[in-house]
Amino acid sequence: MKEILDDLTRWHTQGKRVALARVVDVEGSGPRLPGAAMAVNEDGEVTGSVSGGCVEGAVVTEALDILSSGDRKVLTFGYSDDDAFAVGLTCGGTIHLYVEPLDWWELYDEVRQLLVSEEPTALATVIDGPNTGAKLLVRADAAVAPIGTLGDPDLDRVVVRDARGELAAGRTGIRHYGEHGEARENTMSVFIESFVSPPRMLIFGAVDFTAALARVAKVLGYHVTVCDARPVFATRKRFPMADEVVADWPHRLLEKVGPTLGPRDAVCVLTHDAKFDVPAIVTALGTNVGYLGAMGSRRTHAKRVERLREEGVDEAGIARIRAPIGLDLGAQTPEETAIAICAEIIATRAGRTGAVEPLRDGSGRIHT
Repeated sequence: MKEILDDLTRWHTQGKRVALARVVDVEGSGPRLPGAAMAVNEDGEVTGSVSGGCVEGAVVTEALDILSSGDRKVLTFGYSDDDAFAVGLTCGGTIHLYVEPLDWWELYDEVRQLLVSEEPTALATVIDGPNTGAKLLVRADAAVAPIGTLGDPDLDRVVVRDARGELAAGRTGIRHYGEHGEARENTMSVFIESFVSPPRMLIFGAVDFTAALARVAKVLGYHVTVCDARPVFATRKRFPMADEVVADWPHRLLEKVGPTLGPRDAVCVLTHDAKFDVPAIVTALGTNVGYLGAMGSRRTHAKRVERLREEGVDEAGIARIRAPIGLDLGAQTPEETAIAICAEIIATRAGRTGAVEPLRDGSGRIHT
């Protein structure tokens, strides 16, 4: 929703009535993930996207009807091959959208401020069941009280717990409960939308490959930190695309930020120099970082593994290291190598770590 905040705020300032549509679930292949948002104002102006163009026209029609009726509803759009002009997803999947009037502007202002400040926040909305449309705004900080209610204090308590769990994992999706928060019941469907800070990528080594990797990582939405112990190389002038450039030993930076790293984050060690990369890798293995890759030839990595074992790293730790770094795409240039590294990060995050093959030659779902 962050990408449509400016338009929503402008429309509210103009006194426009607005309907908000959000993807709440996807079955099979889908062009947008849960959380994708689109809004329509009373004049038919549109901002955002929920399907990349497949069903937007139908959503506009439904949104305008909802502005007239005040209803809140879940819409489902699936694949259609009988009529090329029928509403449907040509990618073969099914998406479920929750569409409602945006009549909760006071809570919206709280959400907007938190999104702008990039404070981890979750918005829970009842999309089916008693009190449909009720909302609960949950901060990651357990010391901060939630705002709003879903209509029952026991349900609120359970959803707050689950929302903080979803925030920690960076997940958005639907949870089902009993009317009072009971597990394994389906009286209530609650959409928990996580707004989390961008994933972090720490790149160690101020080399040409680093500049290319930082550029690609920024395109993918990472907060990029470049770190090198040599101040003459670790400069803002050489890496203007990075969010941070740190002149320090990699392991010392990891000692500071390591406790904040999680499954969505990545550490890329491009130094391939034992005095830098061994301490960095040992320290990174002590974190919960989701991806740890190290550059170097197979021979270089074999020697690195010997040194890591001497430092007490066990076989489970060795297995966590992606080295030589990146997928085997035949990359030659720094830019191609950066794409190969990011491709491996994407595959690792999606659980697709097998041999690289063209989508054309594979089978099964494309989107996960």
